[in-house]
Order: sequence, then C-alpha cells, then structure tokens
Amino acid sequence: MLGDGPISGLDVPDSATMLLQFSGEFADPATKMRIWDAAEEHIEPTWDRDTGEFTLGFGLNEPHPRGQLNARAMAGWVCAKGDWTRVFNEPNLSKFDQPTVTGVDFPRVALSEARWDGAALHLAAHPQNAAFAGSRTTVQITQVESSEGWIMVQSDGTTTRLREEGDHVIADLTVDNQPVLVRRG
Repeated sequence: MLGDGPISGLDVPDSATMLLQFSGEFADPATKMRIWDAAEEHIEPTWDRDTGEFTLGFGLNEPHPRGQLNARAMAGWVCAKGDWTRVFNEPNLSKFDQPTVTGVDFPRVALSEARWDGAALHLAAHPQNAAFAGSRTTVQITQVESSEGWIMVQSDGTTTRLREEGDHVIADLTVDNQPVLVRRG
C-alpha cells in the first residue's frame, strides 16, 4: 500500500490525523502498524496518570489537546478494516432498547466494559488513577423490562442481589477493573 519509503505528512497535524484514522478503516494490520509507528515521533502520545487521560499533542504545544484530532486518530487505532463504514451502514440500533448504565462517576471512574449480550450486562469499573483503585461506586441500570430480581455475579462466582429503585436497578461496584455480570436472578 505505501511501499518501503518514508511516510510523508505525519508532521502536519491534520494530515497525520486523517492518515491515522484511515489506517484503521482501509489498511491491513501490518500497514496500519507501520503508519502508527512512523507517526509516534510526531503525535506526542502522552498518558497523564494523575488524570487518567491518554492524549495526542500533535506537536501543537497547546495547554489542552485538541479533542477532534484525538477522537479521529483514536478511531483509527481502535477500528479494524471496515469497522468505521459498518458504524454508519450497519448501526446497532437495538442498543437503544437494551439495558443501559447511567450515573457513572466519570472521570473518577470509567467503564472499561459495558456490554449487553442478550442475557447479561458485562461491566468493569476502571479507576481514573491509583488513588481511586479499590474504591466503591454506584451506577444505575435503566431500560430494564422489570427492576425486580436482578443480581450481580462477581468473577469469583459470588452473587449479590441488586436494589430496585422505581424503573431501574442500582449496582454498587468495586473500582478494580474486574468483570462482573448483571442479570436477572
């Protein structure tokens, strides 16, 4: 796709962003990694462990990273060939009728997993940084057919009955990035 020579345009933020985004949509895995490896010296990847943020600076020397450039580049990082097209041409509209997690204490807590498989909600609460690891947080699960009889299953198999509150369920999570399942008991 690119040949063996140097990849031009990576020192220009807009060009680099477009190339990185397109690498996820159109490139084979080896070409995608070659583009990202070549871009690394220009995009300034930074992980601020205090805030828990990973950003790209793109050599702009600005106090805050540009959200649109970061979002587009990261789409290229997380997407495999054809994924971006499928988001728009084959959207998962059923997710709007499935159980939904709300009330996340972001940015202190992020959900590294929140996925409904048709029978259970898979969750994992990730801390913003080490200061919040092992703490507790509460989330609400909405869009449930009935709020009665929901349980949470820990990775060790222990179960906890979840609280019902009107038309939703309350789940108390440990912020340890360990997976739990929430399902009808």
